[in-house]
Amino acid sequence: MQEGMVHPDENIGLRKLVLYRDVVFTEAGEAPAQPARRASVAAVIRNPWVSAGPSADLSREQSHIAPVLAKLLTDRLVASLGGVDEIESFGKAAIVGTSGEIEHAGALIHTPYFGNLVREFLQGESIICFADTRAEAGETLIVPLWHKTHASTRSHYQTISARVSDAPRADEIVVIAAASTGPRPHPRIGDRMTDPVVTTESLEVVPS
Repeated sequence: MQEGMVHPDENIGLRKLVLYRDVVFTEAGEAPAQPARRASVAAVIRNPWVSAGPSADLSREQSHIAPVLAKLLTDRLVASLGGVDEIESFGKAAIVGTSGEIEHAGALIHTPYFGNLVREFLQGESIICFADTRAEAGETLIVPLWHKTHASTRSHYQTISARVSDAPRADEIVVIAAASTGPRPHPRIGDRMTDPVVTTESLEVVPS
C-alpha cells in the first residue's frame, strides 16, 4: 500500500478493490495533443442494509462507510494518474446487488460523506456527475466524467466503463470513483460559455 493511503477498515465489509486504467495514444489515426489517461477504482463492500426494509434509517452506516471509501478510492486514483494536479475530470457511480435497494447505492455516493470528500481529495469544485443502478454480478456501468472545476467545459464530457466480474453479489455494493487527466481526443465542439443563443425561433430549419 502506498504512503498516504488509508488502511481498509474491516468494519466497512470491504471484499476487494479493482483498478482499471487506459491511455489513448491515437484517435482517428492521429495522436491527440496529449495522451489522455483515464482510471476507475471500484470497491466491493458488503451491503449493510440488506433486509433492513424501506423505512430503515441509512445515516449511521452512511457516515461511517462513505468517508473511508472516498479516501480509499481517491488515493488510488491519484496514485494511478500521476498526482492530484494531473487530474482534470471526475465522476462517481455505484451498483447495488439484487438483494438491496437502489437507495442503498445512493446512500453511499449521493451524500456529503462521499461526494464532498471526493471533491476535496481531488481538488475539485464542480458537482460530481454520477451513475447508479441495481444489477447482478459482472454488470458494466458507464461512468460519466466532467471537468472538476469547470463543469460547463464540453471537452471533458466523457465516460469510462467500469466492471467487476464477480460483483456485486446479491448482498454487496460496488462503489466507484473515476477520473481523467485530460479531455476527449481532438475536442472541437465548443463550450457552453461561448455558445450562440439557440432557440426554435433562431433556427432557419426546425426538424418536425
